[in-house]
Amino acid sequence: MAEPQMVMYAEEFHQIQAIVDSLVKSSNASVVFIIDKNGQLIAASGDSEHIDTTSLASLTAGNIAATGGMAKLLREREFTTQFHEGENANIHIQLVDNRVILVVIFDKKTSLGLVRLRVKKSSEQLGEIFQALATKAQGSGQTPFAEITDDDIDNLFND
Repeated sequence: MAEPQMVMYAEEFHQIQAIVDSLVKSSNASVVFIIDKNGQLIAASGDSEHIDTTSLASLTAGNIAATGGMAKLLREREFTTQFHEGENANIHIQLVDNRVILVVIFDKKTSLGLVRLRVKKSSEQLGEIFQALATKAQGSGQTPFAEITDDDIDNLFND
């Protein structure tokens, strides 16, 4: 089942981006992504020009969904952390507050221990931001499209 669409505000986006930028530096990672559970890229930092970020985001969300299915079979609520080790690249995946996915791609220039340590702190910070976003969305009681009227839509498509 798809997650409801998240509303992102500029202030929170800048906070999220600052955390992602900091995590790349503090963990000596190659790339850090924040992805929603629907597979949409929210934020990225690092050297991602040679990575198909759209495919990576989609596959990561699918991976989290599949792992969630395995967790249920084992009567676990969720497996929040995953690690994949390759010859040249490693991926650390962390489910944050059961809302978004934090992906850290790193190589031999850093260690899994350092990445896990930095991810833990960043996950806590990100969790607070996404909690605040959820509270803000519930507090408004409306979608960002609530103020758009039928007349506004008609005017948009008229010449």
